[in-house]
Amino acid sequence: MTDPLFDDVQTLLDKEKGDERILKQILRACENNEVISNYERNYVKNLAEKYLGRLPENIEDQPAEEKQTIPDVIVPSTSLQQKIEISTSMAPQIIQKKPKNPKMLIGVGVAVLAIIVIIGISQSGISIVSDDSKTIDADSATLSIQTDLSSYQKGDIISISGKSNTSEKINISIENQNGQLVWSEQISVKKDGRFSTLAIAGGTGWDKSGTFTIKVENNMETKSKTFSFKV
Repeated sequence: MTDPLFDDVQTLLDKEKGDERILKQILRACENNEVISNYERNYVKNLAEKYLGRLPENIEDQPAEEKQTIPDVIVPSTSLQQKIEISTSMAPQIIQKKPKNPKMLIGVGVAVLAIIVIIGISQSGISIVSDDSKTIDADSATLSIQTDLSSYQKGDIISISGKSNTSEKINISIENQNGQLVWSEQISVKKDGRFSTLAIAGGTGWDKSGTFTIKVENNMETKSKTFSFKV
């Protein structure tokens, strides 16, 4: 005997009523004599009453065997169709959230790059003038001194050079390890602020090895540099 449920499902599919996927699943179960839950039967019965003009049936008229063998299924608060619609509507939102990480990485990269640029400018000795946007050398107002070597022997020629933009003449002197003045000279500064001179490592006060100090003085400051001397 053909189950009337089969005919109702087939008719509903023909009329394109209800959820096609659920109805095809019930139809397949009817063809394979599989157990159909009360929830599926009620789903088809409600559609048949709505679209096929079926009259409501009493649950008590159902066979006792069917009530005993078919377990009740708890009807979820949200139908399968609604769940599919909800998940579909949420999918674009999830996709839109993914690109946030690259944007965050780009923002962090820009911030790090800005910090590196600022540090580079500060270490390069360049200051920015806000009035005319010109740059000036941060060492232009400082006094500096240097030698060609860090160690000399008796009779060597010491090459002394540096920069000073605060005066036209500077005083240069050399003291031995005891603080005794062993050489001094006043030289003129060139137009670009640079100066240079030569000194011979020998004479009075150069009779002992040790650490010697070169000093350079202008009207505003004094700078010094040490070198080692060997007899």
